Amino acid sequence: MQEDFYLSVGDSVEFSKTVSEADVYLFAGITGDFAPIHTNAEYMSKSAYGQRLAHGALMVGFMSTASTAMVARAKQIPGLDETPVALGYDRIRFLRPVLFGDTVTVRYRIEEVDTVKRRTSASIEVTNQRSEQVCVATGLLKWANANKVNK
Repeated sequence: MQEDFYLSVGDSVEFSKTVSEADVYLFAGITGDFAPIHTNAEYMSKSAYGQRLAHGALMVGFMSTASTAMVARAKQIPGLDETPVALGYDRIRFLRPVLFGDTVTVRYRIEEVDTVKRRTSASIEVTNQRSEQVCVATGLLKWANANKVNK
């Protein structure tokens, strides 16, 4: 029998957001990524896409938002003093471009719980308003005990 853990296989959350020009420019300002593919409308009007594209890394940021929402749903377990931290995102794939004005939905679903390693693994799927997959990844969380972190 699996011991009680903060999350269970099948737990899921969703996060939706319409990607605006402001989102992309603010992200560019924070990261310093002002590549013309994201910021030059004239340049991109002559490209195969015909318009500017959102940063793929912005989609990873939205994945982090969904991960945070999942952590907020975690069960409180008396006597356990562990903090959830992101171990990262594996197998990230950008499958389609995200255009300004697209509404993306991130679905974050727990697929595996490892009570020995104190980790969870989640499938992450990002779709647009046309139900097209634009990005996928695997999200990893570690449930760290402050008394054991530096030992």
